[in-house]
Amino acid sequence: MCDCVVATAPETRDGTALFGKNSDRHERECQPFVQVPGAHHAPGSTVACTHVEIPQVAETYTVMGHSPWWVWGFEQGVNEHAVAIGNETVFSREALEERPGLIGMDLVRLGLERGRSAREALEVMATLLETHGQGGPAFAPGGAGYHNAFLIADPDEAWVLHTSNRRWAARRVRRDGLSNHISLAADWEIGSRDLEAYARSMGWWSQAKRLDVAAAYRNPHVPGRISEGRLRRSRALLERGAGQLDVATMQSILRDHGDGGPVRLPGSTVEDEAYYTLCMHSEPVGTTTASLVAPLAAERRSPWPVWISFAAPCTGVFLPVYLDGVLPPELARGGAEPDASSAWWAFKVLQDAAASDFPQHTPRLREAWKGLEARVEAERLQVEAAAARARRGNSPYEATRLVSEFMARSWREAIAQARELARAISG
Repeated sequence: MCDCVVATAPETRDGTALFGKNSDRHERECQPFVQVPGAHHAPGSTVACTHVEIPQVAETYTVMGHSPWWVWGFEQGVNEHAVAIGNETVFSREALEERPGLIGMDLVRLGLERGRSAREALEVMATLLETHGQGGPAFAPGGAGYHNAFLIADPDEAWVLHTSNRRWAARRVRRDGLSNHISLAADWEIGSRDLEAYARSMGWWSQAKRLDVAAAYRNPHVPGRISEGRLRRSRALLERGAGQLDVATMQSILRDHGDGGPVRLPGSTVEDEAYYTLCMHSEPVGTTTASLVAPLAAERRSPWPVWISFAAPCTGVFLPVYLDGVLPPELARGGAEPDASSAWWAFKVLQDAAASDFPQHTPRLREAWKGLEARVEAERLQVEAAAARARRGNSPYEATRLVSEFMARSWREAIAQARELARAISG
């Protein structure tokens, strides 16, 4: 389960496109944040994805993103061309292919490594999907697979892409959300050649008018309450801020627990839509395990900040990371078992401590993080200005050093504070 949100330039406060996503996985599935530099590859090279090996391209771009510890790909990430992509589990009438293929997280990373714009990334992903298919465990190393939807954005436009095995459909969006069901109707703009023919051959679409993708392909046996309420909520919050959306707004959307307060609306049960909030605490369906907010400016300055959070964002903190620098090693560490050297596990321990009484602890944690957030923001502006001056002065290594040391200070202070807060709550 996951939720994505996007707002293109006309919808935001300063004309910068904004992308956000919560990655909802099993609550103890560690999700480090990793950086992969761009590279040139020899002819005939291959790349080993999560379950299959595919041909490599001549050049891949620098990327960074959240990656479940056992997966090659990303749940969400960005590349050096200010393209951002996130994926969603969706449920199709069509049975998933039994043989191994690419999983949605592989396609996110491949789109980022090979796409210089949202449209180019979409075309890369669609071609790979048609060529290699979807298949293999994606929920857990030994778990089930699933079909995928994607939100793909750059400074100029955003696309929603829905898939069913090797079939797909996509359309551009201006301000929208994406959740865990096929939501494209007859408004799709481009799609695979057999999209409509296959639906008709299976008896899923018999009308004379244009194919409604959701009506034809969506699995009617998966309860809508799991994702329909969340999609309505994200769209409502985006509409509420239309024209004034900024990074802080997108962070608040990803932390949202409805108007009833922390965790979920009072009195809700697993049978209610209100149980499944945008910031998920809904095992066994899913828990938010990592979050990302990326401003995608048309004239991207260097260094370029992207904000990330580990574990649930309602109990943790969003801090900036940069493709222009070297990420602190703590961000990329962590596996199946608790790890004292892992940033993700430090924030997961805090989340677990707060779970003893979310309504009491969550507001206190939000207040406790304000001091760090203010200090980091003040220093961020100074560091970015200094790094920009260094680059203009032909000192790229100095710029990288400034940004890298700033990330190291910020994140190590945040990790230490997360541990102190967890100890204070646990008593």
